[in-house]
Amino acid sequence: MVSEVVPTPSRVESLAKSGIQVIPKEYVRPQEELNGIGNIFEEEKKEEGPQVPTINLKEIDSEDKEIREKCHQELKRAAMEWGVMHLVNHGISDELIDHVKVAGGTFFDLPVEEKEKYANDQPSGNVQGYGSKLANNGCGQLEWEDYFFHCVFPEDKRDLAIWPKTPADYILATSEYAKQIRNLATKIFAVLSIGLGLEEGRLEKEVGGMEDLMLQMKINYYPKCPQPELALGVEAHTDVSALTFILHNMVPGLQLFYEGNWVTAKCVPNSIIMHIGDTVEILSNGKYKSILHRGVVNKEKVRISWAIFCEPPKEKIILKPLPETVNEAEPPRFPPRTFAQHMAHKLFKKDDQDSTAEQKAFKKDDQDVVAERKVLRDDKQDAAAEHKIFKKDDQDVVAEHKVLKDVPAEESK
Repeated sequence: MVSEVVPTPSRVESLAKSGIQVIPKEYVRPQEELNGIGNIFEEEKKEEGPQVPTINLKEIDSEDKEIREKCHQELKRAAMEWGVMHLVNHGISDELIDHVKVAGGTFFDLPVEEKEKYANDQPSGNVQGYGSKLANNGCGQLEWEDYFFHCVFPEDKRDLAIWPKTPADYILATSEYAKQIRNLATKIFAVLSIGLGLEEGRLEKEVGGMEDLMLQMKINYYPKCPQPELALGVEAHTDVSALTFILHNMVPGLQLFYEGNWVTAKCVPNSIIMHIGDTVEILSNGKYKSILHRGVVNKEKVRISWAIFCEPPKEKIILKPLPETVNEAEPPRFPPRTFAQHMAHKLFKKDDQDSTAEQKAFKKDDQDVVAERKVLRDDKQDAAAEHKIFKKDDQDVVAEHKVLKDVPAEESK
């Protein structure tokens, strides 16, 4: 007699509610990934050891120069040492944040069958909508989460047809929150620019400005897990974005890899967690840090987080260290890539296939950046020569872009 094979539910929520006591092997992580996973509630209470910094933004725009610069220095230090921080007094009202959380939570409270009406189609490249992680890593493990993913800013790039219709105020609350996060991002970019000795608008311009910087929201839903010591909600990664802003439902789960150990982030009331992403790390030539982090799960409480990723345009900009961040003692640490190529590199290690072309472009870019640095230093003496050199660099960037053109783009979160 052949026993009936029961198919594994396609959504983690359905799997978690099925009453299983042992998770399917697809969700069991390799042993080396499980270091530092304990009782997340006990981990979050620990007072000893390093703690994710909390930055008070109340005086970020203070007219008092000394007070304003103190705030800026604290933010800059956190970006350099950690690359992640809790932002408090960020200017976004508790009322609006509560509306966003209630709206997202209400959507995930719907029956799975209702949520499936918004399902995305990852194999075809449609990642917006309701979904679950499909394995794209070598060992094929899955993550213990479902999610809803969609573009929230600029308004003309949104597709409201795929936004949840229930609850009725989801669109209104999420749209307003996205606008306010976009304004907050401008302030953060300004502080980070000044921290590099640049004009305050420089970093924002380099990542696309108001027109091209795209904000993508991913609501992560982590169901209760019967064996949390064996699973991960999100595997260890760094964010590809420029900045990431995160809300959560005050259930711990975020861990940061800091100084060789996994540190559990505390739940700080009325805060927004902010990550420095790979994009800013690259532009700053590593002065600002994109920290490795992961999401762990538990068997007692559902965890929900709302992440907004601030992303540069996929093809329009070549990401590389800014000339002002480079000198002979600190040569470029990152090869030039478009954002799409960087995502492909992170996801599929495309550099293994294209390493020869990339290294050639990287070496050439190193020479160009040093030249740019010299020109910027001497620009007051020789403006005509500077114009000529920058014109040549524009041509070089086009050539570099052409060399790297064949790496496929892939959207992932």
